[in-house]
Amino acid sequence: MSESVATEKKQAGASDALAQDFLQFVLDCGVLRFGEFKTKAGRISPYFFNAGLFDDGIKLGRLAQFYARRLLASGIQFDMIFGPAYKGIPLGAALTVELARQGMNVPFAYNRKEAKDHGEGGSLVGATLRGRVLIVDDVMSAGTAVRESIALIQGAGATPHAVVIALDRQEKATENGLDVGHSAVQYVRAQLGLEVCAIAKLADLMHYLEQHRAAGLAIDQQRVLAYQQRYGVAES
Repeated sequence: MSESVATEKKQAGASDALAQDFLQFVLDCGVLRFGEFKTKAGRISPYFFNAGLFDDGIKLGRLAQFYARRLLASGIQFDMIFGPAYKGIPLGAALTVELARQGMNVPFAYNRKEAKDHGEGGSLVGATLRGRVLIVDDVMSAGTAVRESIALIQGAGATPHAVVIALDRQEKATENGLDVGHSAVQYVRAQLGLEVCAIAKLADLMHYLEQHRAAGLAIDQQRVLAYQQRYGVAES
């Protein structure tokens, strides 16, 4: 089933088992936290997703399993994986290893922030970029990393084809400091023409919080709901 079909079938307030298992996992790891956090857009968010806390082999391996399950279920076809610096590098590498473990061996490449002027030189490392390229990242906020990746991939003569992320915050993007009516994911789909799939979305988080109100998450549920009502976007 494609991600677009799956999205159509998932109604507001509902969630799938994979997303719920993932949210439990990231909460247990402390990767997803509740409180007050300032986003890149300057908003005060009641939750924060810190992929830097996938900081050991077990956590990173489990994360790669979630990425692989969501990606394979999406039906998205691709020829290789690209991890944008910096967080996308270990995410892409871990996913590549997990897919190979499942019998799908694909090339992997990543970029440096600063190009090397010695050795092989350049900003790209790993396999030669070719064919349909899948970009791997954690959370898409403004789509900046994706646009930079697209330029690198196209510059190498390959085709930026799709993006897989851990969490879709489903909130309005900003341009020149102002809110716009679409999310970064919607922009990447509609304006850049790339397929996007996420392990979990804000709607999944709202479902999780609703189901766990009695476990001490009622206040967090209300705060996230208020944030969603102010900054959220409708499903694309």
